[in-house]
Parts: sequence; C-alpha cells; structure tokens
Amino acid sequence: MTLSSHFRRRFRIPPGPLLRKLEDLAVELADSAGRLIHDERPADLAATTSTKSSDTDPVTVMDTRSETLLHERLAAVRPDDGVLGEEGASVASRSGLTWVVDPIDGTTNYLYGIPAYAVSVAVVVGDPATPGEWAPVAGAVCAPLLGTTWSARHGGGARRRSVGARTDSPIRVGDLDELGRALVGTGFAYRPAKRAAQARVLSRVLPQVRDVRRLGSAAIDLCLVADGRLDGYYESGLLPWDLAAGWLIVEEAGGRVTGGDLADPSERLVVAANPALLPRLANLLAGSE
Repeated sequence: MTLSSHFRRRFRIPPGPLLRKLEDLAVELADSAGRLIHDERPADLAATTSTKSSDTDPVTVMDTRSETLLHERLAAVRPDDGVLGEEGASVASRSGLTWVVDPIDGTTNYLYGIPAYAVSVAVVVGDPATPGEWAPVAGAVCAPLLGTTWSARHGGGARRRSVGARTDSPIRVGDLDELGRALVGTGFAYRPAKRAAQARVLSRVLPQVRDVRRLGSAAIDLCLVADGRLDGYYESGLLPWDLAAGWLIVEEAGGRVTGGDLADPSERLVVAANPALLPRLANLLAGSE
C-alpha cells in the first residue's frame, strides 16, 4: 500500500504551503541536532552510556540531549503539535500533527565512532502509537559525518543536500528489477532470540541477491534506497521513529515501502525498493517475519 492511497482513503493532508514549511522545519531541526551530536560528542562517551532493551542496546547522554533540543525547538515553534521520541518523552497533539523523532539513529555506530548514524525528524498525521493508523507528511534525515541531509514532503518529491547547504538535488530510486543483481540493506535487533531469527532469514536472502549490507542505521538505509545507492532494504523490529522520515523519502523518490504484503510497514516487517523490485524482494521474505 502506497502513501498516496493512505492519504486518499484515510488522512487529511495539510495544504501545500504548510507541507513546504514543515519540510523546511524538519531539515532545520535534523541539521541542528546533527551539529549537536557531532560537535559536542564527549571524548569519554562510553562513560555516559546506559542500556535500554538489552545489554547491547545503548543510549548515550547525547541521545537525551539531542531529543531535548528537538522537543524544545518544537515547543517554541509548533506548540500545538504532538511529539513522539525514541527516548521516551512524548507530547499529545492538539493540531492533528505529531513529530516523530529519533535523536540518534545508529547509536551503536555513534558510540564506536562509525560514521553511519543520523538524526531522523518526521511529522505525521494519525496516531503514530497505533500500527497502521498513521503516515508521514514531511521529514528529514541528517547524517552529520556523511555530510548529507535527505528530505521530502508529501507530493513534493525527495531531495538531498549537503548539511547546512541552501540548495538541494532531487533523488530517485533505482530501476533494477533483477533480484539476483540487487544490493540489499538490512539490520538486526538487539535481543539474542530475535537476532537468531533474523540470521535465519539472512541465510535465505543472501544466496538470492548480489550482496547484503548492514550499516546500522535504518534511517540511512531507507535514504540510500531513495537515493538509488541501495536497490532494496528489509528489516523487522523497526519502530515509528526508525521508519517515519525514511518511509516518506523513499515513497517521494518513486519507491515503495510495505510490510512485505499489502500491509503497512510496521514493527513486524519493513520492505523498501523500487516498484519493480519490491514484489520480488517481498516474495523472498514472505513468512520470514
């Protein structure tokens, strides 16, 4: 199911001028938080790190500082909008719009100094806490060490720019339709039992595609599909803040994002690719989630 069918059927879309402002704000927020986590990363970051869902699921002091910055900026300029963030802070919406933010997507990479981490900022309609009852309308993903911000708004296409730049370039998904030649991204959960199940899926996928990449940031993976640098992507276990901005960016770049069948992308499964490749990748994954 595409975002377009979502909107026609179920959601009230903000008008075009507001969508443009929302995208610009998402870019501004993602870039600001990206600068914060890059410029103020503590030398002793490991000493400020705790864990969440498992002993290998880190949260750093900079995750918290980045989310606080995003909340404070949004409270100042969009006080009636809701906020849903990965680190637990949430604000109910009075406007019908909710900002879904991931203050550092790829925290393990960030902890180890690996460049593949990002700030993801999206504004959605519907209820992002309820699977299948929300969809993004504008969003941005800033990867500060990659020097790149991707963004999109509903009906306005997707684009890429250098972090902090005023000009951007449109992006488009690739057109590969052969699964055997596809470079596919994926990711793994933190809990051992889930990782074991994902490894079994990987063992089935890997012989059927050109190769598989595991970068460690779902937001970046989705943007690379939108940018034509990955042919496809799949992962189970994603939550709204992992998915929201990248989902829209892929769709606005001409791609498709589904739950592997006609369902919405969800924690159960996310599959992204161009429209020709997506059914082939989804069929390969059928029953794997």
